[in-house]
Amino acid sequence: MENRQKRLVIRISKGRLSFATADGSDVLYEDYALNSSISMAANLREALRTLPLLNDDFERVLVMVDTPTLMVPTNNFVEEEREALYHHAFTGDEQQLVMHTVLPDLNAVVLFAVQKDMRSVIANNFSNVRYTAAVAPVWRHLHQRSYTGQHQKLYGYFHDRRMEVFSYQQNRFKFCNSFMVNNPNDALYYLLAVWKQLAMEAEHDELHLVGDINERDQLLEEAQKFVKRVFYINPSGEFNRAPVTQIKDMPYDMMTLFIKGR
Repeated sequence: MENRQKRLVIRISKGRLSFATADGSDVLYEDYALNSSISMAANLREALRTLPLLNDDFERVLVMVDTPTLMVPTNNFVEEEREALYHHAFTGDEQQLVMHTVLPDLNAVVLFAVQKDMRSVIANNFSNVRYTAAVAPVWRHLHQRSYTGQHQKLYGYFHDRRMEVFSYQQNRFKFCNSFMVNNPNDALYYLLAVWKQLAMEAEHDELHLVGDINERDQLLEEAQKFVKRVFYINPSGEFNRAPVTQIKDMPYDMMTLFIKGR
């Protein structure tokens, strides 16, 4: 297979910069060791200069961006208003470009932001670039998964010291929010608060947790004191032992992207 057919995925979060390349069924992954004394854009520029993984010419580039998200119902979305809407919800940083990802299965559009200097570095090095909210593949996949069984499901996706909490009702979000979590007690507090808000049943409804969970066993044990049906989603079992699930430290959202294709 020629290099021009390869795809590059760049994942950017507040304190992490990751790269993965796909050539057919082969996926190579690397976390870049950040230099905390320079900006994320400067780190990206240095990674592009020094990482052997990035030496190829890539026909397609997808940038997964992990910044605060704002959910808008599809019927209410006006592209020309997205920046004003996003900056009204998240104030304090105007050096951002607001982008969006359409979630047609969920009748929603998610807004997110990219630093302007980061966008410039990417534009100067690649053509045919597409941006998406990093958590979007997880939302899509778990939405399809939510149709199995008869009981309501609440999901907690842990990544980058945050927890995305969401639940579905048919083809839309019933709840969707993000919380900073530093320990299992914080996570359990938010999960149970949402559980109560949604009037879910402790005996029959289900709590599903996935991702990079700090002190996972403790959180599962504590959650089971309040909710009978608590599950940890193991990527290897979830995706039938797909090779990409064996890649050390790859975020679950990136795994899901490669396996599910979006």
